[in-house]
Formats: sequence, structure tokens, C-alpha cells
Amino acid sequence: MVKSVILSFRDLRIWRLGIDIVKETYRITNSFPKKEPYGLCSQMQRASVSVPSNIAEGHIRASRKEFNQFLRIALGSLAELETQAVISLELGYIQQETYNDFVKMLNDESKQIRSLTKKLLIPKP
Repeated sequence: MVKSVILSFRDLRIWRLGIDIVKETYRITNSFPKKEPYGLCSQMQRASVSVPSNIAEGHIRASRKEFNQFLRIALGSLAELETQAVISLELGYIQQETYNDFVKMLNDESKQIRSLTKKLLIPKP
């Protein structure tokens, strides 16, 4: 089995999925009512941008402990974003199918980040 070398945060699958989440968040919030640009819309956009940003910042840090902390912050942003998606659904800003697809994307990212945090806790051989 060949392992790929991670030279940059751009090589991380979780970072690339984070970027996809940002794009999907902006796509979704573009359809929100025009009265909503600085409320829920802005909150969702900021939370989504926080995910890949924290992954990138954590990766560039010198220690596994710091990287793990930034990954946990990214997980918090994902939870915040899922909560905001629930609110968007209940306000009728998004349809059930859009919500389901978006939350699946968030859950996939969360699972991958959690898996990496567990690996970071294992001491290097």
C-alpha cells in the first residue's frame, strides 16, 4: 500500500472537503431572502470559512497537539453550521433535500476530522 506524502494543508482531504463546504454554503445562502444578508446568511458563511481555515492553520503549526486543537475548533464550526442549517430549514430558507445533502457533507467532514484527531493522539513510532 502506497501512502501519499502530505507536504501542505492543500494535500489534506479534509481541507479540500472544507473548501467544498464553503462553496456549497455560499450556493445555499445565495437563495436566502434579501433581508437576510447580515444575519443567518453571514453566520453560515463565516462558520463554513472557519472549517478549512482552521485546518490550514493547524497543519502549519509545529506540534501535533496544536494541530489537534485547531481540528477541534473546525469541528465546533461544523456543529455551528449544522445548527444554522436546521434553523434555515425551519425558517423555510432551504428545502429538505438540500438540507439532507448539506448535513451529509458536514457529517462526512466531521467523521474524517475526528479520525485524524485520534491518529494525532497516537505517539509517533
